[in-house]
Amino acid sequence: MDNVRLFLFMALAFLGMLLYQAWQTDYGPAARQAATEQTVQPTITGVDTPDAPARADIDAAAPSVPTVGSTAEGNSSRLLKVHTDSFDLVIDTRGGTIVDARLVKYPVAVNKPDEKYRLLSQRPTDFFIAQSGLLGPETDRTPTHEAVFTASAESFSLKDGEDTLDIDLLWQSPDGLTVTKRFTFRRGSHAVQLQHMVNNASDKTWSGREYRQLQRGKPEDSGNAFMYTYTGGAIFSQADKYQKYKFDELGAGKLDRDVIDGWVSMIQHYFLAAYVPPRGEQQHFYGKQLPNGRAVIGTYTPAKTVEPGASASFSGTMFMGPKLQGELESIAEGLDLTVDYGWLVFIAKPMYWVLEQIQDVVSNWGWTIIIFTILIKLAFFKLSETSYRSMANMRKMTPRIQALKDRYGDDKQRMQQAMMEMYKTEKINPLGGCLPMLVQIPFFIALYWVLLESVELRQAPWILWIDDLSIKDPFFVLPLIMGVSMFVQQKLNPPPPDPMQAKIMLALPVVFTVMFAFFPSGLVLYWVVNNLLSITQQWVITKRIEQGAKA
Repeated sequence: MDNVRLFLFMALAFLGMLLYQAWQTDYGPAARQAATEQTVQPTITGVDTPDAPARADIDAAAPSVPTVGSTAEGNSSRLLKVHTDSFDLVIDTRGGTIVDARLVKYPVAVNKPDEKYRLLSQRPTDFFIAQSGLLGPETDRTPTHEAVFTASAESFSLKDGEDTLDIDLLWQSPDGLTVTKRFTFRRGSHAVQLQHMVNNASDKTWSGREYRQLQRGKPEDSGNAFMYTYTGGAIFSQADKYQKYKFDELGAGKLDRDVIDGWVSMIQHYFLAAYVPPRGEQQHFYGKQLPNGRAVIGTYTPAKTVEPGASASFSGTMFMGPKLQGELESIAEGLDLTVDYGWLVFIAKPMYWVLEQIQDVVSNWGWTIIIFTILIKLAFFKLSETSYRSMANMRKMTPRIQALKDRYGDDKQRMQQAMMEMYKTEKINPLGGCLPMLVQIPFFIALYWVLLESVELRQAPWILWIDDLSIKDPFFVLPLIMGVSMFVQQKLNPPPPDPMQAKIMLALPVVFTVMFAFFPSGLVLYWVVNNLLSITQQWVITKRIEQGAKA
């Protein structure tokens, strides 16, 4: 494939995609629906009743959690440490809030294997916590994320031979009503079951609802200038499927709707945290912004009534971990869409499946990318051949085009007419090299997103100096090889008749070498292999046509 022209086409395709997404954000169905919901959603103040959501109570609740490793003066809360095969967590007994979560199987970097990736944190630079609680008309009988619970120990661990770990936090009202907040961890899983169990041993009826929310500070960056990745809110509903909500959209209250069989989340590159309610249960999804500027995305249930001597429970799943599609699919419908392939998901997902099958055999993502690139080239072999034949025929016409240029000088109109007559006589289609490439562009854009979004490439080694295919080549070897290969391809293509265009094309290998120097080495490896295969195919076809012309 002529990658110089391909890059230009891709740039136009990306621009069109961004313009479409911006239009959808401002004027599309989701924006109109959110505006409609804001208009018809009643504003509830005062106490909570079974028939009306206590949105005002949730908005009024402000976070107040101590720094990990310390306890605020006059505060009886404690910080509980939890260790499993998947997590190192810190749970504050104040509200049962998860204030720190490190992923045991995911180091921060290859050269720091003992420092685990921190998904949830109270650090100002990456503030991200998971809160939950109960709301009701009697504040002294409904523990919010400000209520202080008690625990049986300071630390908990999933021991060898055990498959589950239950952690119970207890809270009791003055009149004897007891609430147990239970976290259930399972071996080999990043999903955590969360329950609020209400046991009404008082002589009064209890009424309330459960809420769960993720609170996050706005990130300082979302990738580099050449490789943007989304960080923000995302939800799934049966009506509108997967939707994203940026921090300012959450702050503007654009998320305010009733949903059945959906989930809410905060996502980032490679990782996410999400709340998944039970199937078939109506939930209300909401977004807001706190006075300190942090964004909140959450969900709350319909109210339940518990008579004296009775009990009830609220349950659901919390996910904190990597975007492994198989694990996400098993937890909830649509949760795997947080691996965001954009509008080309229908092409990208089959590509990911093929990559997975190859990886299962070779067990090296570098070689997997190389084998997959070869398969892509074979799939488009005939289209590429058509393109290269067209360009080779154009190259054969270069001396005659130069002669026309010398004859007509600056008279571009007459020169164009003469060139079209020559193409017609020789039966050459000047667009023959472009049309086959246009067909392939969506597939290459989809592969770009697959390689960019797949957490499997994070810290995946290839050979020698490439020990992490998700970051840039530390010695810029692959980008330099790619730049040289682009230059070689240009020499195989017919030179542009316009001198200015020729200079621009000559500068493109340098421009793309600099740009690709900051791309993940897995992506650059794909382009290097693709270029080398294209050069080989194009050189063979060009030589055949030139030899046929001489004969």
